[in-house]
Amino acid sequence: MTFNRLINETSPYLLQHAHNPVDWYPWGEEALRKATSENKPILVSIGYSACHWCHVMERESFENEAVAQVMNAHFVCIKVDREERPDLDAIYMDAVQAMGVRGGWPLNVFLMPNAKPFYGLTYLPPQNWVQLIKSVRDGFENHYEDLSRSADGFADNMQLLETQKYSLSTDSESFTIADAEAMFAQLEAHFDLEKGGMNRAPKFMMPSIYKFLLRYIALTKSPQALTHLKLSLDRIALGGIYDHLGGGWARYSVDDEWFIPHFEKMLYDNGQLLSIYSEAYVLTNSELYKKRVYETVAWLRREMTSLAGGFYAALDADSEGVEGKFYVWTQAELQAALGSDFDWFAKLYNISADGNWEHGMNHLHLTESPAETAKKCNIWHSNFDRQYQNALQKLFEIRTPRVRPSLDDKVLASWNGLMLKGLTDAYRAFGDENFKELAVQNAGFIQQKMTIEGAQLMHSYKANQAKPIKGFLEDYAAVIEGYLGLYQVSFNETWLHQAALLLDYVIANFYDPADEFFFFTDQNAEELIARKKEIFDNVIPASNSIMAHNLYTAGLLLNRADWLELSDLLLAKLKNTLLTDSQWVTNWAALATMRAQSTAEVAIVGPAAEALRLELERQFAPNKIMLGTTHSSALPLLQDKPATAETHIYVCFDKTCQLPVKTAAEAFVQINKI
Repeated sequence: MTFNRLINETSPYLLQHAHNPVDWYPWGEEALRKATSENKPILVSIGYSACHWCHVMERESFENEAVAQVMNAHFVCIKVDREERPDLDAIYMDAVQAMGVRGGWPLNVFLMPNAKPFYGLTYLPPQNWVQLIKSVRDGFENHYEDLSRSADGFADNMQLLETQKYSLSTDSESFTIADAEAMFAQLEAHFDLEKGGMNRAPKFMMPSIYKFLLRYIALTKSPQALTHLKLSLDRIALGGIYDHLGGGWARYSVDDEWFIPHFEKMLYDNGQLLSIYSEAYVLTNSELYKKRVYETVAWLRREMTSLAGGFYAALDADSEGVEGKFYVWTQAELQAALGSDFDWFAKLYNISADGNWEHGMNHLHLTESPAETAKKCNIWHSNFDRQYQNALQKLFEIRTPRVRPSLDDKVLASWNGLMLKGLTDAYRAFGDENFKELAVQNAGFIQQKMTIEGAQLMHSYKANQAKPIKGFLEDYAAVIEGYLGLYQVSFNETWLHQAALLLDYVIANFYDPADEFFFFTDQNAEELIARKKEIFDNVIPASNSIMAHNLYTAGLLLNRADWLELSDLLLAKLKNTLLTDSQWVTNWAALATMRAQSTAEVAIVGPAAEALRLELERQFAPNKIMLGTTHSSALPLLQDKPATAETHIYVCFDKTCQLPVKTAAEAFVQINKI
């Protein structure tokens, strides 16, 4: 069997292409030197292992000998895993969008030999692809100077400061309840009031929207915000975007009903949704939310956790070359599996011979709770819940031997940080020691396997080693957030001090004083044609917005005025955007909403510190930080509070503490005073 240079890589996505007849190179000096020495244009093709259309384009074009011959003859062809190299993906995605092309994956970008882009696009069918690459070849040979000037223009555009590009300026550093109401009004205009989420299709879950709503509800008690939060989280938990049998959410819904997903499951979605559903449970006591958290952690432990304690990146959308095949059913399959339970189950899930989806296939999807749906279908009875769970378990066991979607088993520091934070939030909400145990195991993995010299993160881990890719801002931001969360549920100061080391490293090696934001790449990393900054929140919040949260939280925990000032500066530069178009900055909005009031600094000192911490988490109060010790501590908020035989709770605002109390109920009264 033939193979190309990707055979020596560890990325599952790159290895998928290792036997293509295309002479793929990984990104690196060898490929770039070849392009320069032979004066050839470069084709950079970017995707990821769980990407359905990446697989389609591979089958149609990159496995085709005739197509590969044209590509090999006229281009230096480079394959990039966007999850392994988000820096490259950000640069070339930005360039393609500047060309007026809608971004997406696979992302195919044509570069001059100096790596500056001159044209790009996403998926094309094979006949169009061949025509395009021949046109690009002709353009490079016959209009070299024009392409070179165009590439210089796109590259120069990337050098603009974000402050200039988006007219960001430092406004007032203070935020008020009126500001929070203005942000909510901006966001509310885009709500889907019937189906939840935002009024667009496809529907992405966008967890930071709900993070903002949770903080807005805590601040204002808004019934409209609460109604939309519950509608959205209910529909996301009940729809086909959630795996009713095995747990975990898919990446997005291709329709506006949360019905049919792109079936890949990504670690980053599930980590963030653990946080959201755990917080929402404390607010609502919804058993549905609790159930989804427990099922998703079970999926994480069963399918996504390495023996060393790292969490894998993703599960593919496809199995046996068909998108979603692992998850969908024919009516006959369900009849054979469920036997006497089939009739009521078919009514519950609208199962039919024609299928409730396409090609005679059925997908499990609800819009209301199983019990409510059963009552409307006249199939509910006193033992319904048990019968329903038994049917799901039976289908899960029958589905298990199917050919599974492939696993992307690389471990990414950034996505592990998001899941670490999700587990700490789940532990805060439910007090389940299994959640904390999994979080501690994962944090230990990150510290021992993906951290060098005490304070430098590596981005990716695979085949029992960290790859030589320096951590990006997204890695530091998410891991710091995870460590800060873990300290607050364990009171183990190791995690707080580790977060502080990483924060200092980020400020020293990522901060741009000219723009007053953080670069995405380390100043010691490989030099590319641009150093990008990530400002606007997406499905994963912008790394700069996560850093603003981290600086604020860590600044309070460690009494670091410099960190608090930097957090305020970052946030202030987004104020105009927050007040005029908040849907693109919802993680920033969550922080701004917290800053509209003082944050409760809750210190617990004494032998019952852990028990009281668990009790204090039972009330919905997201605008607080937690510190504690059973003995004594040198932390600024604890050092003057010696432990005694009795445990005391100190509730402080702006470094001014109330009189110590001994019960959670008394502390709640003080927390709610603000």
